Amino acid sequence: MMKSRESFFRLGSFGRSFMVVLFLLLLSGWLFSAESNVSDVGASIHEPRAIKPLQAKLDPVYMVDVTKHPRFEAEMTLNNGKTLRFASVKSMMNFFYHPEKYPGYGVGPQGKEIDKLYVRDYLDGQKVPAEKAWYVFGSRLVGPHGDDLIPLSSKTRAELFVQRYGGTRIMSYGEMRKKGFGLIKYLDM
Repeated sequence: MMKSRESFFRLGSFGRSFMVVLFLLLLSGWLFSAESNVSDVGASIHEPRAIKPLQAKLDPVYMVDVTKHPRFEAEMTLNNGKTLRFASVKSMMNFFYHPEKYPGYGVGPQGKEIDKLYVRDYLDGQKVPAEKAWYVFGSRLVGPHGDDLIPLSSKTRAELFVQRYGGTRIMSYGEMRKKGFGLIKYLDM
């Protein structure tokens, strides 16, 4: 015991400080782990914990509060009548192309459960079926999770939008779908 005490004092002030900090970190980690296990005393290690359901106002893909960005909001209705809300077109299309990445929403890997897609015209907030909307790519506007496609209810409105906010391309829903997931992935870079 005396040798370890003597070697502790021979470390110098930096070494002693380092050892004290390390000891305190280990002690605090042990205390916090013991505290978090108090509620699990009766639970088995092999029993899965109940997962809290996601709040309806959170985007399923980016976990962004949908209510904070109403101009970018998009919706997906399922055959069972359930509606999923998204923070943006990019988020909805990300889910659309890869629903298997987001289990728990009742959509299989083929997306057969998806009934309709809706977007909001950025300028007036009007709800528009996604297949009837026009989308501006490359504008100066930034969506809730970075670059995004800006939906508008007509090509004329999209052209007016480009004059005001810029944009490198106006696409119909069909053109956007032909670009596929690659376009969405590009927007997410």
